[in-house]
Amino acid sequence: LSPESAILDTDEVIGMLDINQIKAAIPHRFPFLLVDRIIELEKGKRAVGIKNVTADDFFSQAELSENGIYPGALQVEAMAQVAGFVLIDLLDQKEMVPLFGGIEYARFRKSARPGDQLRIEVNLSKFKIRTGKFEAKAYIGNELASEAHFTCVLGKES
Repeated sequence: LSPESAILDTDEVIGMLDINQIKAAIPHRFPFLLVDRIIELEKGKRAVGIKNVTADDFFSQAELSENGIYPGALQVEAMAQVAGFVLIDLLDQKEMVPLFGGIEYARFRKSARPGDQLRIEVNLSKFKIRTGKFEAKAYIGNELASEAHFTCVLGKES
């Protein structure tokens, strides 16, 4: 895939999207672009993304995080960013952007710290018009770090 074809036109499971393709697809930028790669995208069903937690992330610099723990709220935001790719690809709406609609459930089981890699797996559980309900899990290695159920919608970019 080239950066120009960041939004996919396939019915199959695709391979990796790099950071340039991610930036072409969603409006988020540093410090709130929380996905480094999309490693799997199955049309209308699921996506898997990677977030590398680094000491250079803004949360590590903040006084409120003395030990560099990656906040759970940002883990859920990263899940929603990965989920956005399922909606964008499902509807083929390049002029619309994924937006967070709400969090129905979230649990944080393991702290993520600089040097960890979060593997974020999201599954579309329900879809209606431009709204998707998702179930997501983030893993550090094979250990569950967090899980959430949330809603994402496609909206017009303002």
